[in-house]
Amino acid sequence: MKQYDDIYKALSRPCYVMEEQLLRRNLQTIKQVADAAGVEIILAFKAFALWKTFPVFREYIHATTASSLWEARLADEEFGTKAHTYSPAYTTDELADIARCSSHLTFNSFSQYRRCRESAHLANPSLSFGLRVNPEYSEIETELYNPCAPGTRFGVMAEQMPACLPDDIEGLHCHCHCESGSDVFARTLKYIEDKFSPWLKQVKWVNFGGGHLMTRKDYDIQLLVDTLRAFRARYPHLRVILEPGSAFGWQTGPLVSQVVDVVENRGIQTAILNVSFTCHMPDCLEMPYTPVVRGAEIVDETQRFDAHVYRLGGNSCLSGDFMGYWHFDHALEVGETVIFEDMLHYTTVKTTMFNGITHPSLAFLHEDGQLEILREFGYEDYKNRMD
Repeated sequence: MKQYDDIYKALSRPCYVMEEQLLRRNLQTIKQVADAAGVEIILAFKAFALWKTFPVFREYIHATTASSLWEARLADEEFGTKAHTYSPAYTTDELADIARCSSHLTFNSFSQYRRCRESAHLANPSLSFGLRVNPEYSEIETELYNPCAPGTRFGVMAEQMPACLPDDIEGLHCHCHCESGSDVFARTLKYIEDKFSPWLKQVKWVNFGGGHLMTRKDYDIQLLVDTLRAFRARYPHLRVILEPGSAFGWQTGPLVSQVVDVVENRGIQTAILNVSFTCHMPDCLEMPYTPVVRGAEIVDETQRFDAHVYRLGGNSCLSGDFMGYWHFDHALEVGETVIFEDMLHYTTVKTTMFNGITHPSLAFLHEDGQLEILREFGYEDYKNRMD
């Protein structure tokens, strides 16, 4: 938030900052949706796993979802509840540990179920088994993020389902959204029911996955609540679960960086920062999307030669580690702060130490304005990755 600009400008090194006030705003919205719709909404670690903030999360939600052994351990050891776990493939050497850290275990295929169910049950007899299904419908336009694209490795299609599910398959899991609106969910739900209603009647729970961006300003929350209520009326025996990630961390804080140099090539000015798009903001290049920079306006290539227009460049050796263009109201200077908005969800869990570049710190800005540094990274963190 702009009220904290002076705090951010006082930082001399790059830092991700989560603002407690913004986090609580999102958590309150999510809890209100869950209560109104009569469903359970849980945190997906694949989008946000800053575990030192979990005490705040536990005031509003009661469970999390994992996609790997380490995420399942984080749920069990740091959040304090067993994970709702799904993985495209469980490996033999990790399965027992994953099972012990999980309350729900969803299989990607029947072959995985047959191969793993006995060992998983021996490790944790109280597990609830689920099966991921594929409705063959998604409105995600970026292929990299579309789990229902033709040839996908995710989930069982309706034509591959037996008439009766095995007795110990208690749930169905379906994920086909990415930062989507409730109108997309309403349309997608029709496909899910058309394809899988015979099996929805056979199970105890259904997990509609993530990608429900209910904390975005233009999200139609009432449509989501109405859609979920209507579904529950049709299937009153089902426990309904949603597991968004971005919705929790959406617009809860920035990545703060500093200008290291300004270079010019054929009339294009590039401000080189002490952060990297490929290392610290990878979704910007993968999606791709141009992030909002505080105090600057995104402009197109036709304005690239205008005064105070800059590309922003990362400090890695990757040639494409840059984005642009932004118009500032002044000439950028070395040492100046550049703030990338909305950089907590996904970004913090996808960073790398490519090139051995100094990694941004992690901080929590309390509601009283006190900045707490949660973690600083050093040479040993880089070195130990290669150990």
